[in-house]
Amino acid sequence: MCGIVAYVGPKQAQPILLEGLKRLEYRGYDSAGVAVVGEVGLKSARSVGRVSVLEQNLADAGGLAGSLGIAHTRWATHGSPTEANAHPHTDDAGTIALVHNGIIENYATLRTFLEGKGHTFSSETDTEVLAQLIGELRRSGLSLEDAVKAALREVTGAYAIACIAQDEPDTLVVARKGSPLLVGLGPDCYIAASDAQAIISHTTQVIALDDYQVAKLTINGQGPDLRTTTIDDIPVSPVVQDLEMSLDQIELGDYSHYMQKEIMEQPMALTNALRGRLDQREGRVVLGGLANLARDLVRARRFILIGQGTAMHAGLVGEYLLEDLAKVPAEVEYASEFRYRNPIVDEGTVVVAISQSGETADTLAALTEAKDRGALAIGVVNAVGTTIARETDAGVYLHVGPEIGVASTKAFIGQVTVLTLISLLIGRRKYLAKDVVATYLAELEKMPGYIERVVNQTDYIRDETMKYIERENWLFLGRGYNYPVALEGALKLKEISYIHAEGMPAAEMKHGPIALIDEGMPVVFVAPRGSQYDKVVSNIEEVRARGGHIIAVADEDDHEIEQYADTVFRVPHVPEPLQPLITTIPLQLLAYHAAVARGHDVDKPRNLAKSVTVE
Repeated sequence: MCGIVAYVGPKQAQPILLEGLKRLEYRGYDSAGVAVVGEVGLKSARSVGRVSVLEQNLADAGGLAGSLGIAHTRWATHGSPTEANAHPHTDDAGTIALVHNGIIENYATLRTFLEGKGHTFSSETDTEVLAQLIGELRRSGLSLEDAVKAALREVTGAYAIACIAQDEPDTLVVARKGSPLLVGLGPDCYIAASDAQAIISHTTQVIALDDYQVAKLTINGQGPDLRTTTIDDIPVSPVVQDLEMSLDQIELGDYSHYMQKEIMEQPMALTNALRGRLDQREGRVVLGGLANLARDLVRARRFILIGQGTAMHAGLVGEYLLEDLAKVPAEVEYASEFRYRNPIVDEGTVVVAISQSGETADTLAALTEAKDRGALAIGVVNAVGTTIARETDAGVYLHVGPEIGVASTKAFIGQVTVLTLISLLIGRRKYLAKDVVATYLAELEKMPGYIERVVNQTDYIRDETMKYIERENWLFLGRGYNYPVALEGALKLKEISYIHAEGMPAAEMKHGPIALIDEGMPVVFVAPRGSQYDKVVSNIEEVRARGGHIIAVADEDDHEIEQYADTVFRVPHVPEPLQPLITTIPLQLLAYHAAVARGHDVDKPRNLAKSVTVE
């Protein structure tokens, strides 16, 4: 959720830290701050609001000089968004500074202990407790590295931290448990961050810290030096990996917003997600990440798909796909509920963890629970080398490229694509004929072109959306494969336009929600031709009879729908199992244009964070 950037090297730290914070703004935050160690000691600056406010305040004050520093964007948990609660936090002697993502669950107990030692607190945060604890431990003569390790042994909760001390001006100490942290390896520097976006302009080589690991990063007369251990001081051999992204992928380019860019680049994203995975001649799906577990997947008795938000909606599509194409029982669960409801995980259960970031706290916790109960764990993630990717038994990457906008678009398409491929892989080995699979693969190969035809309608969708943006209550309805699409469409509208919207199965409308429909209420029907088309048309007539305004997502050649709908967004006709890949696109554009028209910050909607790394 929050963003961390830390630097040690030969250059001035402040510009590098501010650049990193700007690249992390998409994650969601309400305050920002930096701390730098230089010739005049440890100095810091904090402000409420955007990074630009912090940058201006620093410029007005003459800036912070020094080549060692840490920075942070905070999303409030403990304590309201104020300057006093913003990071970095220091001990009351002002000798060390610390930034932190996560939650220290036993902070109240630690605070009472520290107050008993005479420490005074200036914030409401759990993070300041950790800073004060490290400061207290250093009083006994411990180095910064040893004090951090000793403090973390007393901590219960989740953390990614970066810490500096004024008397160790060449040393940066970072650590993690349950919250992501990367260490970028530059030729003459180290730059640590909670997200690769803050590192990519400096290096493509990184170390992803595992839980309970601490890295001491030092720049001295002999050059860069890296020491990685556990919090119990057991040496660890770090694994260096290359980032699978480039700087131009995270630049906005000619687009107005990242969400717009990511919607419009979905044809290429889908091409990348499919590349090398379709063997149409043999009617075969090739997923290298699952090759060693193919027999286990075929023998599986039950699939449980877990995720949150958009990932959960993709999982719901996956439930339909697995039962339809692979003929295996499947169910989808909110990861946050799965962990706490004493789930039944018996022999032959496969749990599929779905996450764009690969760091979603609820999904990670549910994954751990499932593995502890004996499930085979599969990951469907976008970000390479993340915790879910490392903690699962096997997995499939989306390969749709970095997603910056908070409201997920191309990641959803990637998730549904991968779940389709997994279902076809299992189905081919169990029930589906080669020609049937080959037909689906042929349609998948055409899908980037189909999506291109839909995103090219963006101006028309914008103009039609303008007719409805003053309405504050919407319904999104669909049946079968398009019920999850209705849920996702409603979520997108809520997330970025702040319009109240509800998604549900079209038949459920008559069991209560139909009472909401009044004159002019926008009701979006996801209505491509398929097995339940006539039923959807009947639902449309019921809404129309009560004065609702109908917005339909329908096939390009469906002229019947025109007599019922006030607005029609057209999509190419595809087989039902593939419809979510195409019917979702107009709803993404609808939400985007509604948010822009209402004057909202599309990429950074209020109260939301891109990567939710605390429960």
